[in-house]
Amino acid sequence: MTILLTILALIALAILGLLAYAATKPNAFRYERHITINAPAATIFPLINDFRRWTEWSPYEHRDPKLKRTYGNPSAGVGGSYAWEGDKSVGSGRMDILEAPPPERVKIRLQFFKPFVGDNIADFTLREIDGATDVSWAMYGPQPFMTKVMSSVINFDKMIGNDFDTGLANMKAVAERG
Repeated sequence: MTILLTILALIALAILGLLAYAATKPNAFRYERHITINAPAATIFPLINDFRRWTEWSPYEHRDPKLKRTYGNPSAGVGGSYAWEGDKSVGSGRMDILEAPPPERVKIRLQFFKPFVGDNIADFTLREIDGATDVSWAMYGPQPFMTKVMSSVINFDKMIGNDFDTGLANMKAVAERG
């Protein structure tokens, strides 16, 4: 009986330690990746600014072959929207373009409905440098306590960052093909 109580006490301490550690995490998160694309910003901008073009490069578009897409009217520029519903690998959500000054930036409200609820910002910035364009893809938003707990055991920066790296590499291939 003493061994069982000791094990339960250790488990309780571990859980309390995890919760205490999670409480020290920031109330907001930001994940960001960059790539240099050998194309002008004016070539890259439409790939981001028009949700119908995301099928050409987004790492999320082909995970579920039965993904249901609903494009707004418009699907591009400020006010453009896109909703998706798919299996557990992509869940469901909606994106709305908030800002889109060509060819420098596209700021998007990103809402997740399934498998978890979230309301974040996706932000793409394009800076031309010596005939090429530095493209940044960032996502940021609030980090509620349960997300802090989950991020204590799951490396979201690596997981989401890998997706961003894949998407940016796909975007590079599309833009450089012309």
